[in-house]
Amino acid sequence: MGRVLVVDEIANMRKSGRILALVLQKIQQKVEAGMTPKEVSALAAAELKRLGGKPAFKGFEGYPDIICISTNNEVQHSIPNDHIFRNGDIVNFDFGVNYNGMITDAGITVSVGGPEKTDKAGRWLLEGTERALYAGIDRVRDGARTGDISAAVEKVLRGYNLGIVRELVGHGVGHELHEDPEIPNYGYAGTGPVLKAGQAIAIEPITTLGSPRIFQAHDGWTLLTVDGSRAAQFEHTVLVTEDGCEILTQA
Repeated sequence: MGRVLVVDEIANMRKSGRILALVLQKIQQKVEAGMTPKEVSALAAAELKRLGGKPAFKGFEGYPDIICISTNNEVQHSIPNDHIFRNGDIVNFDFGVNYNGMITDAGITVSVGGPEKTDKAGRWLLEGTERALYAGIDRVRDGARTGDISAAVEKVLRGYNLGIVRELVGHGVGHELHEDPEIPNYGYAGTGPVLKAGQAIAIEPITTLGSPRIFQAHDGWTLLTVDGSRAAQFEHTVLVTEDGCEILTQA
């Protein structure tokens, strides 16, 4: 079960989350056609250093970069490379920050060049996945069960007819990048571990426009859709409170 954080730890989580949100905001403002994932990673590194945070992903289980940047049919964990972004590409930026030993985790997915540059299906993918994230967040409070979040996320995703990647789930976060409890993006209300005020969790719907089946590339990290369909992820770290939650990773 995830830990209940003390006052100083919560303060550092708030700072960590604020830094993370500002880095993702900078990426969203600056990413454009012609840039590469490696260039975005360098931008994130410079902004993170300026804000006083440290990368949480680099070195985690051997991961070689500070950010995961997954494009179109890449689902998660893609290592930044030199492939050039094009208008309409669906790109996920998944990032983690360590501030004074406390870790937050969040992600956004964007259409390069703006929503108008992708097709209707791409906009549908982004809209449904982000709505599912906030439906899950709405269920967070002291005494709620993880299954309450899972069921709320799944309901939205089923309504959008999106593929739900079952191998990748939300999780506790704080002292480590991945802590208990796991929070799948499917399940039944009233089941799973009970949340307590003071816990931090990361909720992250991960979806596809087709089959949810995935496979791992030869680099040992990048996950891709089996059918080539595009994928998306939206994620926030939230602090459980008595009557709801506080989103830590928003600007």
